[in-house]
Amino acid sequence: MIKAISKNALALAGAAAFCVAILGMVNQQTAPRIEEQRQASKMAILTEVLPGIKVTSSLLQDCVLVQDEQLLGRPGTQQLYRWRDGNELHAYIIETTAPDGYSGNIDLIVALQPDGTVLGTRVLNHQETPGLGDKIEARRSPWIFSFSGKVVTADNAGKWAVRKDGGDFDQFTGATITPRAVVKAVRNAVLYVQQHAELATQAANCSQ
Repeated sequence: MIKAISKNALALAGAAAFCVAILGMVNQQTAPRIEEQRQASKMAILTEVLPGIKVTSSLLQDCVLVQDEQLLGRPGTQQLYRWRDGNELHAYIIETTAPDGYSGNIDLIVALQPDGTVLGTRVLNHQETPGLGDKIEARRSPWIFSFSGKVVTADNAGKWAVRKDGGDFDQFTGATITPRAVVKAVRNAVLYVQQHAELATQAANCSQ
């Protein structure tokens, strides 16, 4: 009886080891492909927020980690990319979060020029109500394009709000909380960059 149990235990251990080995091989073979897709996805979203710019993989390397829960919406770090033409800095692309969406966090990416002009904004992730709050997605509504070309300054920061709050941005019929949160997050992301001149020269420190 004991011998039979021992044999079964050895057989199970052998099968488990075999499965682990197979999974390790599969992971080793698929990891490069997964990483390639991850990088391609990043490149695609950066191309969307930098209209007319030929985005190359070098942009992913010019990246720094930033952190400011008050202005960037999360206690942890976010990534900020810098687009340069030669040695001249033309744009920042920063990840940010609206923590006060109707259904929780709304993750965004914002591209802006050093003078505070927004080049483009896209939603990366959200859980907002389908048919209402999801109009923040570019494929659902052109609303997210309304940020392009707008400038954030100390004088007009108050106008970076939905019209219901006295600002310049439309809200959605039946849904004000979601656009209000996004407008505030985009404005705060620009303010963060404007308040940190050292971002232009800080050494890249993201692990891609």
